[in-house]
Amino acid sequence: MTASDRLRGLIRTIPDFPKPGIHFRDITTLLLDAEGLRLAVDTMAGQLTGPFDLVAGIEARGFVFAPALALKLGAGVLLIRKDGKLPGATIAEDYALEYGTDRIAMHADACAPGARVLLVDDLIATGGTARAAVRLLRKAGAHVTQAAFVIDLPDLGGAAALRGDGIAVSSLVAFAGH
Repeated sequence: MTASDRLRGLIRTIPDFPKPGIHFRDITTLLLDAEGLRLAVDTMAGQLTGPFDLVAGIEARGFVFAPALALKLGAGVLLIRKDGKLPGATIAEDYALEYGTDRIAMHADACAPGARVLLVDDLIATGGTARAAVRLLRKAGAHVTQAAFVIDLPDLGGAAALRGDGIAVSSLVAFAGH
């Protein structure tokens, strides 16, 4: 059994959540399995080409994988949060949602110009949040060339959009549909 097969078996699919027709890919079942979590982190790390100064995790489930990868890669952790959640001076980036916009932010001093940053989240779907995070990091002067995800939903085009932005994208498991 491949690592991808093992991990796929640990990810629960919840039909019709958060709305009819959506198949929610739930990583909480993967997180409950210590060996599965170790396999996910080790496999993600093995797909990357470093070095990295920082691993940027996107709120909230990216926060689970960013520290674990950072420890393996000898890097620090940068948190990308929803706007208004960080104290002190921040920089922010807007991005489009299905109906409206949202905004993500990071501390203005979290990333030195030229820092080599890996972007991490649990899932890449349409890519709106991940692409906004790349723009935000680059606005801060970061050198972002790679992004890692546990799950890719390739039919929604997010990974392809990131690749179009010059980002090498890796994932552990791909699921068709949405």
